Amino acid sequence: MSNLITRAGLSVDERLATFLESEVLAPLRRDVDGFWRGFANLLAEFAPRNEQLLAKREELQSQIDAWHDARKGQPHDPVAYKTFFEEIGYLVPEPSPFKIGTQNVDPEIATMAGPQLVVPILNARFLLNAANARWGSLYDAFYGTDTLDAPPAKPGGYDRARGDAVIARGRAFLDQALPLVDQSWADLADENDGKLQDESQYVGRTEKGLLFQNNGLHIEVVFDPSSPVGQTDKAGIADINVEAALTTIADCEDSVAAVDAEDKLLAYRNWLGVIRGDLQESFEKGGKTLTRKLSTDKDYSDRDGNAQSLSGRSLMFVRNVGHLMTNPAIRLADGGEIPEGIMDAVFTSAISIIDVEGQAKYGNSKYGSIYIVKPKMHGPEECAFTNDLFNAVEDLLGLPRYTIKVGVMDEERRTSANLAACIHAVRDRIVFINTGFLDRTGDEIHTSMRAGPMMRKGAMKGADWLTAYEARNVAIGLACGLSGKAQIGKGMWAAPDLMGQMMAEKIGHLRAGANTAWVPSPTAATLHALHYHQEDVFEIQQGLGEIPSVDTLLRIPLAEGTNWSDEELRDELDNNAQGLLGYVVRWIDAGVGCSKVPDINDVDLMEDRATLRISSQHIANWLLHGVVTQDQVMDSLTRMAAKVDAQNAGDPTYVPLTGNEDGAAFSAAKELIFKGVEQPSGYTEPLLHQWRLAKKAG
Repeated sequence: MSNLITRAGLSVDERLATFLESEVLAPLRRDVDGFWRGFANLLAEFAPRNEQLLAKREELQSQIDAWHDARKGQPHDPVAYKTFFEEIGYLVPEPSPFKIGTQNVDPEIATMAGPQLVVPILNARFLLNAANARWGSLYDAFYGTDTLDAPPAKPGGYDRARGDAVIARGRAFLDQALPLVDQSWADLADENDGKLQDESQYVGRTEKGLLFQNNGLHIEVVFDPSSPVGQTDKAGIADINVEAALTTIADCEDSVAAVDAEDKLLAYRNWLGVIRGDLQESFEKGGKTLTRKLSTDKDYSDRDGNAQSLSGRSLMFVRNVGHLMTNPAIRLADGGEIPEGIMDAVFTSAISIIDVEGQAKYGNSKYGSIYIVKPKMHGPEECAFTNDLFNAVEDLLGLPRYTIKVGVMDEERRTSANLAACIHAVRDRIVFINTGFLDRTGDEIHTSMRAGPMMRKGAMKGADWLTAYEARNVAIGLACGLSGKAQIGKGMWAAPDLMGQMMAEKIGHLRAGANTAWVPSPTAATLHALHYHQEDVFEIQQGLGEIPSVDTLLRIPLAEGTNWSDEELRDELDNNAQGLLGYVVRWIDAGVGCSKVPDINDVDLMEDRATLRISSQHIANWLLHGVVTQDQVMDSLTRMAAKVDAQNAGDPTYVPLTGNEDGAAFSAAKELIFKGVEQPSGYTEPLLHQWRLAKKAG
C-alpha cells in the first residue's frame, strides 16, 4: 500500500511527489507549492470535463445500440443510418477548408520521411535501444535477418559466404541510392575511387568514412581495410550505416502494464532519464556486464572542412494515456482517483521542460517543442478538450502557447468519420496523425456490436470501410496541410522475425502517402529506412488528394448471412482465444505490456493491448448473435490455454494457465470476452487493471 501525502488538497503517493519535487521542479527552480496549487485548480476544471466526455461516449453508444435493436431482422439502410448519425451528433459538419498552423516543428517530423519506433517506457533497455536507433548498421541488419536471398549464417563465428552476400546487397543499395558515373560501387578500389552522378549527395567526412544524403536521409559508408569485414572487401568498406528511426514514441499506454504509483513512477523516471540524457541500464550478456547509454552525436567535417554534427538519437515523442482510465497514484479531494491522462500531460510536460530550457545533456527538440501523442480520442470534442488541457498545462508550467505539440491517433470510428474536424480542433499544435488496424477494428466492432455478426477477423483487412479509412486518413491530412509540417503515419509491422516479408510489403505505406510508419525493432527501422531511399514520399503526396466518401467508411463489416462451417468457427475462435491468452498471461502475471508473443502458428508477433481489443470484441460479437455458444468459447479457451502453456514451457517464471483457471490471468481472459459487450468502447484496460492490481496484491 502506497503512502499518500497531502499537496494542495490532493492525496499524492509520497514517492511520486518526492520525485517530482526533487528531481523535476527543483532543478527547474519552479515554485513547488505554486505547482501543486495550480495542478489542483487544473484538475478542478478538467476532471469533470473528462468525465462528461466519457459519459457522451456511452450516451452515443446507447443510442446506436437502440437503433440497431429496433431494426433487428431488417436489411441495413445506409442512408437512414447516416442520417441518424448526423441527428445524434456522431457525425458533425465538415469545417471550412483550412491549413494547420503548427510552428517550431523539428525536421524529423516536418520535412524528413523515415521509420518510427514505438517502445514501452517501463523497459529502460528497450527505451535506450529505440532512442539509439537513429543510426543502424545495414550489414548487421542484412546478416542477421531473412532479408537476403541467401542461406542463413552458419553457426560458430563469421560466415564468409553470408558476409559476401551482405556486401553484395549493400553495394546494390548504394548503386540505387548513390549512383556513380559509369561504374558500380562494387567496382571501387578504395574510398577515393568513383564519382557520384549527383555530387550534391556528398555531405562530408566522418571519423570512420564518408557521409552522403539521399531523399533527406543520411548514409555513412565506413572505410576500414584493417577490420575483419573490410579485409574481405576490395574497397575496404567495413559497413554501411543508415539514418533509420527518425522518431521514437516512448509509450505510457498500450505497450505497458502501468496500474499504480509504482508503475507510473518508473515511467516518469525513465522519461526523465531520456530527456535529461543520463538514462542507462546495465545487463548481463555472454558472461559480461554491459551498460547501455544514449548515443552521442555523429560528428563530421562538411564539404568545406567545417566541423558539423548530426543527431545520434531519435527525436522523442511520449505517448500519454487516453481519457478513459484513472490511477490511484493521486486522489482528488473527494477520494476519487485522478484521470491518468491529465496526470500524464502535466508530469511528462514538466519533465520535458528540462529539454525546452536547455538543461539536457544532448537535447531532444532543437525548436523547444514538447511532443505528446494522444491516443483513443473520440471525435472533435475530445480533441478540443486535449487542446484546452494542453493550454492549461502550458500556463501551469509557464510555457509559451503551443510549446506542447500533439499527435492524434486516428484509431476510433468517431475520429475517423470526423477527422478534418478533429485536426481543426488542434490545428495550431498538431504534428502527427496515423492509422492502426487493430484498435480501429476493435472500435468498429464495438460501435456496431448489435448490428449483426461481423465477418471473420482476417476478412476485415479487405473490407470497404478499412480501405476508405486508410485512404481518407492520408487524403484529409494532406488537405489540411500536414505535408511539410507534420507526420502522416501508418501502423505497425508486427512480425519482427519476418523482415524479408516486411521489405516486400511495407513500402506500400510510402506509396499510400505516409511519411512515417511503425516498425517493431531497431533492426526493422534500419531495413525499413531503405524504402525511403527508394521512394520520395513528399513527391508521392503531391499526386494524392481525392478524399473517399464517408459513406464508404460507414459500411459496417457484417457477415451478411454467411454460414460458416464448424471447422471455420473453431478456427476463428482458436485464433482469437490463443492470441488473447498469450498476451493476457504476460500482462497480468508478469506486468509485460509488449513483447514477442507466438501466434497460433508459432510465429512471433509484437503484441500490445490492441490485440486483446479486437480479439475479445470479435468473440463477444459472435456470442451476442448466437454464432457461437459459451461452451464453444470455453472449449477453445481451455485448449488454447494448453497451447500457450506449451509455447511458454521454456520460461522458468511462467505460471501455467491450465490447472489455474481461477487465477488472475485466465479469469481476466474470460471476462474480456464474456463481459466484452459492456466494456466502454470495447477497451480492455478496466479489466486488465483490475486483475493486474489483484495479482500485485498477492
